[in-house]
Amino acid sequence: MSSRTRWKEGIPLYLALTVILSFFALPLLWLLSLSVRTPAEILIAEVRIVPHSPTLQNFVEVLRNQQFLGYLWNGAKLSIIGAAVACAAAAPASYAFSRLQFRGKTQLLFAVLGFQMISPLVIMVPLYRYMQALRLTESHLGAALVYAAVAAPIATWTLKAGFDAIPREIEEAAMMDGCSRSQAFLRIVLPIGLPGLASTFILTTMLGWSQFIVPFILLSQPGMLPISVGIFNFLGAYTGSATQLVAAASVLSLLPAVVIFLILQNFVVGALTAGALKE
Repeated sequence: MSSRTRWKEGIPLYLALTVILSFFALPLLWLLSLSVRTPAEILIAEVRIVPHSPTLQNFVEVLRNQQFLGYLWNGAKLSIIGAAVACAAAAPASYAFSRLQFRGKTQLLFAVLGFQMISPLVIMVPLYRYMQALRLTESHLGAALVYAAVAAPIATWTLKAGFDAIPREIEEAAMMDGCSRSQAFLRIVLPIGLPGLASTFILTTMLGWSQFIVPFILLSQPGMLPISVGIFNFLGAYTGSATQLVAAASVLSLLPAVVIFLILQNFVVGALTAGALKE
């Protein structure tokens, strides 16, 4: 098959990818356009991606807001704690799914994935009542634990894929030398699987950073809100039009996740594709 023929056959694929890219990119471009507009241009009905007088003053004003910096810190704290707890809970579970044989293993593994498909919005009322009974509402600890519960299923699957790629002979040799199963996991498998663990931690941290429903349900005090929820306070914190400030705050809230992904994309992609290829 000639290169020209392959190129012609790839045209439908490229067109489909262009449509998908446009679907996701255009809202982001519009958000960026709003973030560099003056208040006067916000009120203009003309549709323009590039404003007449772009300005960075909106970003300066948002960064001067101490409450916004607090939202960033709260979001980072909740995301990191939730990801750490999720990885700590998922590591032994994923190792068991990877190495042990027991009845109902496949069904249980897919049941774990099924929990990932349940939105916290569906269980909003019982979740709030349950956390309220435990006195964990208005608490970063309670919110972080729910973050961990939401991220644990995907962490279990990604870590299992990483453990599947580690040869069993290594830990079997360790157990022949006297290590127990748990010792082989802690001393042999876990250190070898640290890259996969790091990838899963990064992935779950990014998922936690975008979490909205959980903190919206469990937290109401302005000083405790993460960026995903607290950003809406900008609508009521300023007199007049605040659309450009909300847009600037939204762009700034996206930057940490984008920068982390661009720098560590090999780890993130590795977590998602580990175990996809078998020898």
